[in-house]
Amino acid sequence: MKIFLAQQNYHIGNFEANANKIMAGIDQARAAGADLVLFSELCTCGYPARDFLEFEDFIAQCYATIDRIRTYAPGIGVLIGSPARNPTREGKDLFNAAFLLYEGEVKAEIHKTLLPTYDVFDENRYFEAAWQWKCIEFKGKKLAVTICEDIWNLGDNKLYRITPMEMLMKENPDVMLNLSASPYNYAADTVRRSIVEAHAAKYGIPMLYCNNVGAQTDVVFDGGSLVCDVNARIVKEMAYFKEDYFLADLDELTQKIDGPAVAHKYYYTAAEVGRDTDTLTYLMDDKNIREIHDALVLGIRDYFGKMGFTRATLGASGGVDSAVVQALAVEALGAENVHVLLMPSHYSSDHSISDAEALCRNLGNAYDIIPIKDVYDAFISALDPVFKGLPFSIAEENIQSRTRGNLLMALANKMGYILLNTSNKSELACGYGTLYGDMAGGISVLGDLYKMQVYALAAYLNREREVIPSNILTKAPSAELRPNQKDSDSLPDYPVLDSILYQYIELRQGPKEIIAGGADPALVNRILKLVNTAEYKRNQFCPIIRVSCKAFGVGRRLPIVAKYLS
Repeated sequence: MKIFLAQQNYHIGNFEANANKIMAGIDQARAAGADLVLFSELCTCGYPARDFLEFEDFIAQCYATIDRIRTYAPGIGVLIGSPARNPTREGKDLFNAAFLLYEGEVKAEIHKTLLPTYDVFDENRYFEAAWQWKCIEFKGKKLAVTICEDIWNLGDNKLYRITPMEMLMKENPDVMLNLSASPYNYAADTVRRSIVEAHAAKYGIPMLYCNNVGAQTDVVFDGGSLVCDVNARIVKEMAYFKEDYFLADLDELTQKIDGPAVAHKYYYTAAEVGRDTDTLTYLMDDKNIREIHDALVLGIRDYFGKMGFTRATLGASGGVDSAVVQALAVEALGAENVHVLLMPSHYSSDHSISDAEALCRNLGNAYDIIPIKDVYDAFISALDPVFKGLPFSIAEENIQSRTRGNLLMALANKMGYILLNTSNKSELACGYGTLYGDMAGGISVLGDLYKMQVYALAAYLNREREVIPSNILTKAPSAELRPNQKDSDSLPDYPVLDSILYQYIELRQGPKEIIAGGADPALVNRILKLVNTAEYKRNQFCPIIRVSCKAFGVGRRLPIVAKYLS
C-alpha cells in the first residue's frame, strides 16, 4: 500500500478554500499512485476553531465539506479530520474525528480519545472523548488511526489514564496513522520525533504522522510531518513552516534490518528539552533561532493574509526590538507594504534617528519622521494646572509613549495599516511597557522572545549582510523617555533576568527552586514580584505569536489580583 501525506495550511472557517486545498492534495496523491491520502486534524474547518464549534451552522458546513470531498475522490482512500456529531445524548455534542472516505462513502469514523486542556488547548470544552477503539480495514491492511494527542500518552509519566494505541494493538494493525495539529515551539520537533520513534520501537510497526502547517493568529503550526519505519528510524521528515507532500510505500517501511533495537528517550514535556543545557545557551541556540525566525515570518504573513490585510506600520525607535520587527515584516510582507514612523522626543539621541533611517534604507521600506516635542508639550501644558508643579516622573515618560501610540494608530486608521507591536517577553514579563502606548498593536511579533533571543535573532537576520546597523546591536538598550535613561536603571541585566524568567515562566519553578540553583534570593524575589504585579497589563495586551512552550496569552492563565509571591 502507498500512503500519501498532505501537509497543508488551512484557514479557520474558510470551508471553500479548505475544500479546494484538500481536493488539490487528493489530485496530487492520485497522480503519485497513492492508495490512501492522509490529511491533518480538523482540516475541513481549521484548527483551533474554538467557540465556532458551538454554532450548528459551522458544523453543518463541516459535514457539507465532507460530502463534497467524498464524491470527489473515486479510486483513492481519503483520511480527513473534521468534527463529528455525537448521536447519543451522553456527553458533549461533538467528537474530534477522522473520516475515511472511499468510493463516495464514509467507510469509517474514528474519534479522538485524549482531549488536551493545558496550555493553548481547551478541547474538553467542545468534544466528547472516544469510548471505543477499532482499527480500520482498508485494501487488505489494518490501520490504527489516532488523532494528535492520542499518541502523546507514552512513557513513565502519563498524563491520561488511557493509552489508545494499547487498545488498537489488540487487533494487530499493520501501520499507525496520526492526524495532527501540533503547534510549534522550539522544542516541538525534538519531542515529536522522540514520540514517533518510541511508538515504532514499542509496537513494532511503522508510523505516519501528518501535521498541520500555517499560523492561526497567535498559534503557529510548523508541519514537520514524519514517516517512521518498523525499525524506529525516521525515513522522512517533511518541510517545516511550509506545505509539503510525500508518498510512502508501506512495503518498504515494514522491511526489518538486522541489529539491536534503538533505545529512544521519550520527552514528556517540551520544557524537558534543553533542561541539561545552560539556559541562555539553549534559548539562543542556532537551531532554535533559525526556527523562531521562520515561525515569526509565517506568523506575520498568515495573520495579514488570512485577515485580508496587506500593509503594516510600526514605530522605529533605533532600538533592536523595533529593528527586528521591521526586518521580519519586510521579509514577510515586502518592503512596499511596510511604512514606519520615526518619532523623536526631547530625549531621543541623534544616533537613534540616524540608526533608524539607516535601517529603512537597508530594507527599502517607506518611513516618515514626526517629532513628538510639540504634542508632548501641549499635553504637559494642558495638565499643568492639575500636576501643580510636581517633579518629572513616570507620568511624563508615559505621555511620550502614549503620544507615539496615538500617532501610530492614527496612521494605521487613515491608511488601513495594522500596527505591529515591538515589545519583547522580558519587558512584558516585568511590566516594562506603557499601556496604550508602546504596548499598542494588532499583533505582537516578539512578545514570546526574551531580550537575549531578540539579539540572537538580529544576528541571524544579519547572517548574509548587514541589514540591522551594527550600532543598533551594540548600544545599551534604552526607552529614551528621560535624560540618559537605560533599561538597566529599571531592570536587572538581561542575561541574568532572562535566565530567571525562563525558569519561572517556561519551567514553572518557584522561588525556592530558582534560588537553589544559585540565583540571588533578593533578585529572584524582586523579579518574580515584577512578573506577578504586571499581570493586569498583559491581560490587556494584543495576541502574541507563540514560539515557546509557555507564551503569555491564552496558554498562561493567572489571576490578576493574587497574593502569591508578592
